[in-house]
Amino acid sequence: MRHKAIWKILGPGLLYAGAAVGVSHLVQSTRAGAEYGFELFWILMLANIIKYPFFEFGPRYAIATGESLIDGYRRIGKWAVILFVVLTISTMFTIQAAVTIVTAGLIGNVFHLSLSTVQISAILLFVTMIVLILGKYSVLDKLIKWVIIILAVSTVVAVFSAMGKGFDPNPEYSEHFSWLNKTDIFFLIAFIGWMPAPIDVTIWQSLWTNAKNKHLGYTPKLKDALLDFKIGYIGTAILAMGFLALGAYVLYGTGEKLSPNGIVFADQLIKMYTSSIGKWSYYFIAAAAITTMFSTTLTCLDAYPRVMKKVTDIFIPKIKNSNLNFDWETWLWIIVVGTGALVVLMFFSSSMRFMVDLATTLSFITAPLLAILNYLAVTGKHFPEEMRPKGWLKIWAVSGIVFLLGFTFFYLFWKL
Repeated sequence: MRHKAIWKILGPGLLYAGAAVGVSHLVQSTRAGAEYGFELFWILMLANIIKYPFFEFGPRYAIATGESLIDGYRRIGKWAVILFVVLTISTMFTIQAAVTIVTAGLIGNVFHLSLSTVQISAILLFVTMIVLILGKYSVLDKLIKWVIIILAVSTVVAVFSAMGKGFDPNPEYSEHFSWLNKTDIFFLIAFIGWMPAPIDVTIWQSLWTNAKNKHLGYTPKLKDALLDFKIGYIGTAILAMGFLALGAYVLYGTGEKLSPNGIVFADQLIKMYTSSIGKWSYYFIAAAAITTMFSTTLTCLDAYPRVMKKVTDIFIPKIKNSNLNFDWETWLWIIVVGTGALVVLMFFSSSMRFMVDLATTLSFITAPLLAILNYLAVTGKHFPEEMRPKGWLKIWAVSGIVFLLGFTFFYLFWKL
C-alpha cells in the first residue's frame, strides 16, 4: 500500500518538475551539450547541488506552517514582500513569454502551421487561460504525472541509443568553453539562471503544496512532502543530464548550430531524438516534447497569478474579504500575465534564443536575493523549531548564497 500512498501525495514536486523541465532542459541543456560537449556537465551538477536547499525550503515552509513562503516573507518584514514583488514583476512577463515561444515553436513545427510564432503563442496563451480558469489545480495535478513519465522514458531511451553510436566529434567543428570569452560567460550565466529552474519556483511550490493539501483534505507529514519534492528535484537533474548528453552525442562537433528561430529549433530538437531512436519514434517524441513544454507554459501561467493574488491580498485585505462567489482575482491575474507575455513576444519574438537568454539571465541576477529571503523564512523565530533545517542544511544554504552572490558580481563585472 505504501506505493499507492506515495502516488497519492505526489503533485507539488512533479509540478515543480513540470515547470523546471522546459526551457532549462529542452533548450539550455541541449545547447550546452551541442556547443561545448560535456565540458559544462560539472556546472550543471554544481547548479543543482547549490540550489537544492532553497527549493527544499518551499514545501518545508508550507507543511510546517500551512502558509506559503510569501507569508514567510511578510513575517520577515513588509520590505521583504515588496522586494519579492519587484523581483517577480521584473521577470514574470519575460519568463512566461520565453516558455510560451518555445512551446509555440514545437507546435508550429509538428503541425506544419503557417501561422507566425506570435500568432501561435496568442492562441496557446488563450487556451491555457481557459484550462486554468475552468480546471484549476486538479487539471495540473492529474496531467503532470503522466507528462513527466512520458518525457523521462523517451529521454532515457534516446540517450542510451545515442551512447550506443559513440562520442566521436569532429575536431574541426568542436568548440571549447573559455572563461576569457564573453559570449561563453554570458551563456554560462543564462545556463545557470534556470538550472534546474528559477528560484521563484520554490515560492510556487509552497503555494502548490497548500493547494494539494486542500485537495487531499489533510496535511501530509513533512517527510512525505519532502519525498515528493526530492523525486521531482532529482528527476529533473537526471533529465537535464540526459538533454546535455543528447546535445553532445548528436550535435557536438558536427558543425550544425541550434537555431535561434523557435520553429527551426523545434525541428532540430525532435530530430535529435529520432536520429538516436529511429524515425518510427517521431510522433511519440513530438507528443512528449509538446506536452512537456505545454505543461511548463501551464504551470507558469498557474503560478504567477497565484503569487500575485496572494500579494494583492496582503497589501489590499479588503479584496480578500470580498463576498463575491468566484475567484475574480485569479482570473484577472491570469489575463494580466498572459497579455503581458504576449506584448513581450510581439517585440522580441524574432529570436527565441534572445528571449530565453534574457529570461534566464534575469533569473540568475535575482536568485541570490530570493535565496536569502527563503533562508530567513525557515530560520526565523516564527518558524516551528522542530521543523527548521538541520545545521548541515543551514551551512549548505549559506554556502550557496555566498556562491550565488559571488557569481552574480562576477557576471556584472564581465557585463560592465
